[in-house]
Amino acid sequence: MNVTILGWSLTLVGILAVILVDLWIVDRGQPKEFSLRQAGAWVTFYVMLAVAFGICLLFVAGGQYTAQFYAGYLTEYSLSVDNLFIFYVIMARFAVPRVNQHKVLLVGILIALFMRGAFILVGGAALARFEWLFYVFGLFLIWTALGLLRGGGDEEFKENVLLRWVQRVIPATGEYYRDRLTVRVQGRRLVTPMLIVMVAIGSTDLLFALDSIPAIFGLTKQSYLVFTANAFALMGLRQLYFLLGGLLDRLIYLSKGLSFILAFIGVKLILEALHATGFEQVPQVPIWLSLVVIGVAMLITTVVSLLKARHDAAREAGEPVPTGVGDAGRTPR
Repeated sequence: MNVTILGWSLTLVGILAVILVDLWIVDRGQPKEFSLRQAGAWVTFYVMLAVAFGICLLFVAGGQYTAQFYAGYLTEYSLSVDNLFIFYVIMARFAVPRVNQHKVLLVGILIALFMRGAFILVGGAALARFEWLFYVFGLFLIWTALGLLRGGGDEEFKENVLLRWVQRVIPATGEYYRDRLTVRVQGRRLVTPMLIVMVAIGSTDLLFALDSIPAIFGLTKQSYLVFTANAFALMGLRQLYFLLGGLLDRLIYLSKGLSFILAFIGVKLILEALHATGFEQVPQVPIWLSLVVIGVAMLITTVVSLLKARHDAAREAGEPVPTGVGDAGRTPR
């Protein structure tokens, strides 16, 4: 797949235009709370936008690359849902007013998108030159999957190096001034906690990319598809944050579903690396099978999680509980 500079430029301009329209429609005027109806409409819009982009790819590049994009998008979106947990922790940690949360998420995600873009360019160039890195990526994904399976999630927020540096170097106020990023106090220009929490969201999301980027490179080697799948997954993330709300606590098996997906992609990467380095008898996993496995895994994870949550709620209320749903699972976050 050969994407010209013009193709990259048009894609970046299109993504930026959508984000600016989103910012103008949602954030114009005084800060206001994001309603459930608004969130649902915007999540639907971004999902349909990703579907439309895939259809365009079908006519321009063919079915193989379209399937790779959808598999990558579905994987990134699934991993992003798990990342929302830590976003809730960050919002609580910095006591962000609800009316300002959507703007914090948008700017934080823009920072993350820029940094991920650089990460993807470096990663794509390295993988094109050093095929042995696929072994490293595959083993890393399997190791990450085992960590998720053991319950080593990302519930705890730890300030990273960039965030600590910003807090130490840049003078900040101790309170919010609506949605302003800077304010003048006693003749000094200070940043508000709004800017600090945006850096926290953006830089923390980059740490999440340490497993999501290798995962999508296991589905496609095309940097263009890796970037666009990440972009579409990230653009709808802030609306998904408000739409899911308390539902996240009910997805108790989410980490197990994601661990299965990461392990599957890790094994797929190692098989492809073996095939590319002379072991031609090693079977390869077709992209259509990857797409089916990822979709079915997330569907089963969601359904079983919701059934388990319903079972627990009925038991706590002293009502008759449906059978067939076990009590095992991770503790809701």
